[in-house]
Amino acid sequence: MNLLTHINAAYQLLKVRVRFALVLSALSLCACITPYHVEVVQGNFVSSEQVQALRPGMTRNQIREILGTPLITSPFHADRWDYAFTIRRTGTPPQQRKLSVFFKVDQFDRVEADELPSESEFAARIDTQKINTSKLPRMEATEKELSAYKVKPQASQPSEVDNAPASMNYPPLEAPRR
Repeated sequence: MNLLTHINAAYQLLKVRVRFALVLSALSLCACITPYHVEVVQGNFVSSEQVQALRPGMTRNQIREILGTPLITSPFHADRWDYAFTIRRTGTPPQQRKLSVFFKVDQFDRVEADELPSESEFAARIDTQKINTSKLPRMEATEKELSAYKVKPQASQPSEVDNAPASMNYPPLEAPRR
């Protein structure tokens, strides 16, 4: 009986160790998994190039063609359009910008805005796949390198294939009809 008791105790200890190992491996797997974060884009992106295209005296329709439809128009502030832009993207810091367009007698007067990036600057800021330029190959060759690959002209001798009629060079396109 003593031997049977020792075997039973060893079996119980083994079960506890296996459970502990399973729980530990499950926790370590959960720690490695990161949740998916949805990219959130709200409002109109307005670039510095778009703002530079605005000229005093432009109509509301001309402003709308350049900047797009304003996010906020208020009946209490009919002489003001507000544009807001927010983007949250995994791997990049969140960005938020505000721009207000003011009108006098239905004509463009002025703009008040946060610092606006150019389109290329904006694209670079939201790019999560940074390219390591140190590993890019050199895309030019020196004259010495090119001369190693120059094809030397060979004396062309007519072959039988060149002298053969065209019907012998290519298989027929369709099977002969009977």
